[in-house]
Amino acid sequence: MSSQSQYKLLSLTKPSCDEVKLTERFSEQMAQLCMNDDYSDVTFIVENQRLPAHRVILAARSEYFRALLFGGLCESRQSEIELQIPAEAFKALLKYIYSGRMPLAQMDEDNILDTLGLANQFGFSELENAISKYLRHYLALNNVCAILDAARLYNLEKLTEVCLTFMDRNATDVLQHASFRALSKESLEEVLSRDSFFAPEVEIFLAVWEWCEHHSNINIDSVVSYVRLPLMKLEDLLQVVRPSGILEPDKLLDAIQEQTTSKYLPYRAALWPEENVATAKFASRTIQGECRAALLDGDYATYDMEKGYTRHCITDNNDSGITVELGTICIINHIKMLLWDRDNRSYSYFIEVSANSTNWDRVIDYTQYYCRSWQFLYFTARPVRFIKLVGTHNTVNKVFHVVGLEAMYTAAIQKVINGIVAPTSNVARTDMGAIVVDGVSRTRNALLNGDYVNYDWDSGYTCHQLGSGEIVVRLGQPYIIGSMRLLLWDCDDRTYSFYIETSVNQKDWHVVVDKRNEQVRSWQNFSFTPRPIVFIRIVGTRNTANEIFHCVHLECPSQDSNFLQMEREQEPSANLKLEASVGATADNNDSFVSTTSQSSSTLSINFKNNLNQPPNQNQQQQQQLSEDVLIKLDNVSVDEN
Repeated sequence: MSSQSQYKLLSLTKPSCDEVKLTERFSEQMAQLCMNDDYSDVTFIVENQRLPAHRVILAARSEYFRALLFGGLCESRQSEIELQIPAEAFKALLKYIYSGRMPLAQMDEDNILDTLGLANQFGFSELENAISKYLRHYLALNNVCAILDAARLYNLEKLTEVCLTFMDRNATDVLQHASFRALSKESLEEVLSRDSFFAPEVEIFLAVWEWCEHHSNINIDSVVSYVRLPLMKLEDLLQVVRPSGILEPDKLLDAIQEQTTSKYLPYRAALWPEENVATAKFASRTIQGECRAALLDGDYATYDMEKGYTRHCITDNNDSGITVELGTICIINHIKMLLWDRDNRSYSYFIEVSANSTNWDRVIDYTQYYCRSWQFLYFTARPVRFIKLVGTHNTVNKVFHVVGLEAMYTAAIQKVINGIVAPTSNVARTDMGAIVVDGVSRTRNALLNGDYVNYDWDSGYTCHQLGSGEIVVRLGQPYIIGSMRLLLWDCDDRTYSFYIETSVNQKDWHVVVDKRNEQVRSWQNFSFTPRPIVFIRIVGTRNTANEIFHCVHLECPSQDSNFLQMEREQEPSANLKLEASVGATADNNDSFVSTTSQSSSTLSINFKNNLNQPPNQNQQQQQQLSEDVLIKLDNVSVDEN
C-alpha cells in the first residue's frame, strides 16, 4: 500500500479532533464556586444568612445583576448587599446560575413557587418557562390555588390557563378543599367569572361565604357579585343565602325575578375542548326521533336503506324532529353531522339548542339550502343541554335521516357570516360531502378526489360535450366562497374557453367566472365577490382540439399559495366585498342567459357520438371509451327510505 493510500485510510478512520466538548466537567467545576468564599467579591445577606458570590459570574448570567453590580448603583460599591427575598429560593437560583441546573423534583412546592418568583424578578426567562412547564404537569387539588396565584402574579398565561382548566374540571372538589380559602381576591374573581367553572351554584356560594369569613378585612361585595344567584333553587336562596347575611334582601328578590322572567340565565357549563360530548361516555342520549340508538353510536360506515340512521317525518309546521339530551350542560360551538347519503338526495333543515328544554335558540338555519352528507357547523359558543334537529325538506321523500351527530367545543373555529361558513381550506372534496352530479368520467367524483397528478389521455378527468352538456358539483352544505382553482386537461397544447356559474338552489344561477372570450389552459385561479354557494356549474364553450371539455381538478376556495398571498395583500377590499355581498339578494345577470341542462339520455347519446378519439382527435391509436365504462352522474330517485 502506498504512503498516500495509508494517509487517506488514516484520515478516514481516526477520530475527529476538530472540537473539544467538556460541558459536564465545566458545569461541575463552576458549581463548586457557588456560595464558596474562594475568589468571592460580594456577599448577599438573605434572611440573616451570608451567601458569598462572584460579581462577574452573576453579571454574565443576568441583566438584572449586571445592572445591580456594575450599573453605577450604590450596590456596585458595596461588598455586602441585603435582599428581602426567600433564602432557600435564592440558594436554588444561585446554584442554577453557576451550574445551569435545577433539580425541581427534589424541591418542595413552596420553594419552587418562590424560585419561580425570583426567576421572574431577576429576568431568567428560560428558567421561568421551565418551572412553569414543570408545574403544569404536577397540578393537584392541594397546589392548584397557590400555583394559580403565582401564575397570575408573574403573568404566566399558559400556566394560568392550565390552572383554570384544572379548576373547571374539578370544580366541586376545589371548592371543598381548604386551599380554596387562600386564593387571592383577584384569582377568585377570575375563577368565579368563568362560564366553565361548573358546579352547583349553592356549593359555589358556600365556598365563597367561607372565603369571605377568612378575609374579613377585604371588601367582599365584588367577590359575592360573581355568584350567579338566579341559578340557585328558591329554597337555597331562602334557606342558605338569606341566613348568611352577606347579601341584601333586594339582591335575593332580583334573583327570584330573573329566574321567573328571563329567557336567558347565566348558566355555567362543563367545557371539554375538542371532545365529542354527544356520546354514551358523557351519558348523552337521543330522546326524540325514530331508531334513536343509531344516532350517537359512532358508526358512520354500516348504514344502508334499512338501518344505521335516526329519522323523523317532515311536516309542514315543523312540529317533529330529532332531539339529543347531553349528559350534562356543556359549552359547545361546533356540530358535525352526517346526513344519509347513499344516493344523490339533498336535505334542508335547522338546528336549535337549549339549556333547559324550554327556551330554544336556532343556531343553524339551512331551510333555504340543499345539503347532503357531512355537515360541518359552527356557531357562537354557548351552554347547551339539548340539541334539536328538524328536517324541512328532502328532495326524494318526506323523511329526514341522520346517520350520526357529534357536538363539541373547538378552538379551530371557522369564520361564519350570517350563519354560513366562509372556509379557508378546500371544501370541494368528497370527505366534505361534495359530489359531482353532472358530467362524464371513468371514475365517479374524479374531479374532487384530490388527485391532480395521475391523469392521461384515457382517465383522471371529468368532461362534457360542447354545446350540449355541463359539469355540476354539489357542495355538502352552503359555503361563502370567493375563489376557485381549476385544472384543465393539459397533456398537449390545446386551449379551452368556458364559464362557471353558482347557485344555492339549482334554479337561480349567477356567473362568477367568464372565460368564453379567452383561450386558456392548465391551472386557472379565479377570484370573485364572495357569495353563498351550494352548486357549481362549469360549462365549456371551446376546445381547440375537439368537441369535448375536460376538467381534472376543482378547488374552492383556491389552495394555490401564490394566489392566496396575492389575495391576502388585497384582503381589506375583499372583506368589504364579502360583508356587502353575503345575505343580499343576488342580482340577475341580464347579459347572459345560462344554458339549460340536457336530459340524461340526450347528454349521454351526444357525448358518445363525439367521443371517437378522447380527448385528442389526433391520437388515432387511442382506444374509444366504451359505453359500459362511462359513468353518467345523474340524480338517483328513490321513493322510500
